[in-house]
Amino acid sequence: MREVILDTETTGLDPSQGHRIVEIGCVELVNHVPTGRTWQSYLNPEREMPTEAAMVHGLTDEFLAKQPLFSEIADAFLQFIGDEPLVAHNASFDIGFMNAELTHHGFAPLAVERVIDTLPIARKMFPGAPASLDALCKRFGVDATNRQLHGALLDARLLADVYLELRGGRQPDLAITVAAVKEMGIIEPRAREFLEPRIHAPSEEELHTHEAFLAQIKDPLWRRSA
Repeated sequence: MREVILDTETTGLDPSQGHRIVEIGCVELVNHVPTGRTWQSYLNPEREMPTEAAMVHGLTDEFLAKQPLFSEIADAFLQFIGDEPLVAHNASFDIGFMNAELTHHGFAPLAVERVIDTLPIARKMFPGAPASLDALCKRFGVDATNRQLHGALLDARLLADVYLELRGGRQPDLAITVAAVKEMGIIEPRAREFLEPRIHAPSEEELHTHEAFLAQIKDPLWRRSA
């Protein structure tokens, strides 16, 4: 089973107010295990970056002006995510921005039915507790020390670990079958080799030593009849 963790960085909070995506980050999972495959792109939002947003992710107008437009990376993005389920934290935010970009450029929007939102999962699992990505990383012991600023790919990597913990941790994945492992190309099962048993007959010296030992024992077990 393939899933894609998705995260975005934006110029603001509401695409209907003209805010745009400035970074997309994706992490691939297969059978709930990160494969190492990722997809990431910065984007030119074709507008100025508000100071408040720049303080969150650190992306400047000068840097983003050199990045591709959404229309230039849309095909590559859609090819990477395919038709598989998408996992996002506070998914309405990320999917709302993605669909605003997609429909604006003539692409079909992402179906809400394919999205797994980890925010309500966390709130249901830990009622009343903080459910931000930072809070969940602390709860599950996920190392987020490199997260000085938000970043779409960095946050997608962190969310991948949090998502697996919300599903019950990595333990269930240890039961992956040999057939599935072989199919993924990780290992090639090898047939067991059986060796013929060797005969270990006692030597004459060993028999003599054993008899001398028995002679020192009163009514030894070895001399009793069956």
